[in-house]
Amino acid sequence: MTTDDPAAGRPLPAQRDATGLQPALGRIADALDRLSPPPAPLPAFSEADAYVWHTGPDRLEPVRRVSRVPLGQLVGIDRARDTLLANTLQFARGHAANNALLWGARGMGKSSLVKAVHAEAVAQGLPLVLVEIAREDLDSVGRLLAVLGNADRRFVLFADDLSFSGDDAQYKSLKAVLDGGLAGRPANVVLYATSNRRHLMPRDMIDNERASAIHPGEAVEEKVSLSDRFGLWLGFHPCGQDEYLAMVEGYCAAYGLAIDPGAMRAQAIEWQATRGGRSGRVAWQFFTDLAGRNGLTL
Repeated sequence: MTTDDPAAGRPLPAQRDATGLQPALGRIADALDRLSPPPAPLPAFSEADAYVWHTGPDRLEPVRRVSRVPLGQLVGIDRARDTLLANTLQFARGHAANNALLWGARGMGKSSLVKAVHAEAVAQGLPLVLVEIAREDLDSVGRLLAVLGNADRRFVLFADDLSFSGDDAQYKSLKAVLDGGLAGRPANVVLYATSNRRHLMPRDMIDNERASAIHPGEAVEEKVSLSDRFGLWLGFHPCGQDEYLAMVEGYCAAYGLAIDPGAMRAQAIEWQATRGGRSGRVAWQFFTDLAGRNGLTL
């Protein structure tokens, strides 16, 4: 083995090798950071009242302008509106509150109601933050709760259009958040979820579990126990024609669109007939078309 004289100013071979490796090691470290970047710093929750949770890296992205309908424009869902609003306000004031599952007919205002009651709480000066999490990110919900639990605000965790298939294990992550686990749900977080299904899974899947299991009751109980963990079940049902027309009339009044009531009703009925059904979504879509034809910008 040959060594150099350090006094002569020449580095030893081991030193030369280490020096040559430094650029390569730096590139490897940069690549690892890109593959698994560190979590973003915890936001101050002062720049917005609503955030969206993203993973890879974990971060909360502020939503400065939430797409929502004013609470007063939600027609035909009075009981669900009053119940969820009362639950939200008592939670925002620091009192006990239930997790809520809003289930039922498509387009009847489930998601709109969650966003509207949050806006009402903020309008009353209550420090409530809405945080949306996508269904595909539910396996990261434990990490999100760790972030929210360390903040000095109160949060509504919002899971929109929630449903699960037969081979989907995401619901197990949510079960622990709702009622189980050693840590449980932080006291400053409540969960609101919307779904077209009361038990968050198709009826045929429940029937298949019952038919194929050795103990049918236990198999079905495992699948439906998730929805049982919501303290509030708020059902949304298809609206009748009077409710549908009242929704359209409410939009016309709110946006100042003056139109002959008879003509509006005839056009609205024709519109819903072409869509094959009535709902709050269909009412809004008709009003959007009506407003555009009358030169109104929404």
